[in-house]
Amino acid sequence: MNTGTAAGQSPLALICGAGSLPLAVADYVAARGRPVLLFPLQGIARPEDYANRPHTWVRLVEFGAFARVARAAGCRELVMIGSLVRPSFWQVRFDLTTLMLLPRIAAAFRGGDDHILSSGVKLIEEQGFRVLGAHEVAPEILVPEGPLTRAQPSEGDRADIALGLDYLRATGPFDVGQAVVVTGKHVQAVEAAEGTDEMLKRIAELRASGRIRTPVGSGVLVKAPKRGQDLRFDMPSIGPRTVEGIVHAGLAGIAVVAGSTIVAEPSQLIAAADRANIFVIGTPAGNDP
Repeated sequence: MNTGTAAGQSPLALICGAGSLPLAVADYVAARGRPVLLFPLQGIARPEDYANRPHTWVRLVEFGAFARVARAAGCRELVMIGSLVRPSFWQVRFDLTTLMLLPRIAAAFRGGDDHILSSGVKLIEEQGFRVLGAHEVAPEILVPEGPLTRAQPSEGDRADIALGLDYLRATGPFDVGQAVVVTGKHVQAVEAAEGTDEMLKRIAELRASGRIRTPVGSGVLVKAPKRGQDLRFDMPSIGPRTVEGIVHAGLAGIAVVAGSTIVAEPSQLIAAADRANIFVIGTPAGNDP
């Protein structure tokens, strides 16, 4: 992105889901001298996170209210960042702008997460906004290639990572999930609608019940974007909570695709992983770890 252009100097609208990533992105962008307008999503973002920052609350799919404020402030570009649980169609509240698009919105809900997100982005861009990925305005959030921690994967871990990446490449077209747990070259869990944190809780429960018999301290969480995924939204992410889940699940570490994965609170993540002797590694895209 060329921040020297007029569009690059205009305020950036940041639609904020849950978690710490939206505020981290806002801080990185502001440090470059670009104004940021925060639009936390009601019922999703935590009010206490925005108590000391100027912001405008918006509801999911109430696009008209967002657009009026954003246009008045001169925003022409926006980023959507933060975790979001997909609502059912009947849970969504519509304003006049989105009511006019109701048939297309209903069609967007008849598909997987990638379909609804790509359809939503298309509708937003038709309203005159350019949708950017968070990594385009804050490249600091991307996981670099190589180990981030003191601990490094063993040969057995690397075999598990390779299998996990192969599995995710094969299942990506089905729009199921972006993460898998592999222990001893066996796929033990696949991320679905519950998300990574809940999947790791499931691994901990399977270990406690004796269903997973590999030693504690073995096995890897592998995350990768789906093939052809639009990386402007729903990019895989890890953070300190991921490390907590790895420890409770009794796994050896985390492997993600470098340059295509977001890391939340990197210093806290690395410190927590080092304390627990957990490895975190960014693998080359499309190659063996």
